[in-house]
Amino acid sequence: MKNNGSGNGAKDRHILLAVDESKSAQRALLYVADFLGGQTGFRATILRIIPEQSEDYFETETDRQAWLDEQRARAGEMLDNYRKILVQSGFEEEKVAVRIISEYCRSIAECILEQQKKLGCCTVVVGRRVISRKEEFLFGSTSARMLHTAKSCALWIIE
Repeated sequence: MKNNGSGNGAKDRHILLAVDESKSAQRALLYVADFLGGQTGFRATILRIIPEQSEDYFETETDRQAWLDEQRARAGEMLDNYRKILVQSGFEEEKVAVRIISEYCRSIAECILEQQKKLGCCTVVVGRRVISRKEEFLFGSTSARMLHTAKSCALWIIE
């Protein structure tokens, strides 16, 4: 690994950790903390995407906004905890960012890769949920879709 120590002008490698409330996402974050914590030359963004529901999902706009506010609050608390884990593992505090996005996504994988491009991340880290073949066929797998569509970055899928 290239050292990004004092004054050499090297650019930090930007890692995007796409997380949700699942145990697999937590394992992915802990893997990054263990693997890269204390190393120089890295910065991380912890991303939580809240997929917007269709307009007819809620009875009123007030219901939709209340749901979204609750989701954002839960995500904010989770991301704060995840951020603390990375900082305690040795990431510099100013090099760990959190980001909550709420938008309509055709697929979560597509939204994650969109954020990767916007942020210029060289690596995307996701947790892999163990689902049945039937579930994968019916609903798709975010990690599998990313594996087939990610182009301009490394992809770490942590089980």
